[in-house]
Amino acid sequence: MEDLPKGRLAKLKERFNEAGGFNGVIFSEMINYPLIEVPKEKIVELSTILRDEFQFDQLRDLVGVDRFTKEHRFECIYNVYSSVTKARIMLRVKLDSKKPEVESLYPVWKSADWYEREAFDMFGIVFLNHPDLRRLYLQEEFEYYPLRKDFPLMGIPGSFSLPKK
Repeated sequence: MEDLPKGRLAKLKERFNEAGGFNGVIFSEMINYPLIEVPKEKIVELSTILRDEFQFDQLRDLVGVDRFTKEHRFECIYNVYSSVTKARIMLRVKLDSKKPEVESLYPVWKSADWYEREAFDMFGIVFLNHPDLRRLYLQEEFEYYPLRKDFPLMGIPGSFSLPKK
């Protein structure tokens, strides 16, 4: 789990302990990389600290997840990278089942733009204060989110208007 050089993982843990005002932050591991589970209210603040104090200058990916559970059905997993130290860290935010929304990380990393639009388009996760949150692949009038686990495997008949020949 020590992908971060020279004990920087320990410094991260120290920085985000309860005394630092980050209650609810959990450190673990995902695919042999450090994982920080963070309450959605703290994602922008934590990400800014990672960028400014720990040189994590790139958001490489954001993945939406539908766990199809009653509580915290949706998750966002962020793949954050430091081009300076060559370290990678994952961030996870669990979201409400009925109203999946979280603050946009566009102000922290501009690369969040299309990743957040994709998660919105496919899962219906709303990224608050995103500068241009609209569908990326599907038509704006499409009412459904095709990567949700309750979306019918064969789609919804008549929900799409296909081009005329």
